[in-house]
Amino acid sequence: MKKFMIGILSAAFILGAGSYAFAQGNEEGILNFEQMKPFMEKMHPNFSENELKDMYQACHGEGGIMENTSPQDMMNNF
Repeated sequence: MKKFMIGILSAAFILGAGSYAFAQGNEEGILNFEQMKPFMEKMHPNFSENELKDMYQACHGEGGIMENTSPQDMMNNF
């Protein structure tokens, strides 16, 4: 029973650590301003480029409200 529990805990730790490392290292899942700009212009056609950049930084910059949101979560309506 003891070996079984150690095996289960070890597997859970390895799978959890692997998932965390994958999520942290997946740079393809993060969009930058240039990639987001066409969508932002479509949603906010009257905004200037500076206003769009400010909005992007407020939302996706460090400490932004959507800092860790994946592109799939944001773009599922397009």
